[in-house]
Amino acid sequence: MRTKEAVANRILQLCDEHRIAINELASISGVSPSTVYSILNEKSQNPGTVTIKKLCDGLEITLGEFFNTPEFDALEQEIK
Repeated sequence: MRTKEAVANRILQLCDEHRIAINELASISGVSPSTVYSILNEKSQNPGTVTIKKLCDGLEITLGEFFNTPEFDALEQEIK
């Protein structure tokens, strides 16, 4: 699994856990829906820490909580 895919999966998982739609996540986070969808569609080459932090703020979780999953721990190195 690649990092972009792991980020997209985590956003979907968190929306499901919080029972909110993607558009609602965008709204409460101050991130445009098109930006969120580009991350989910993996069109965004690098969603950026600031964007992910805004999503976390909207969900009222920390960056640590966002990345603290077995999926991220199991990622292979992107640079070899």
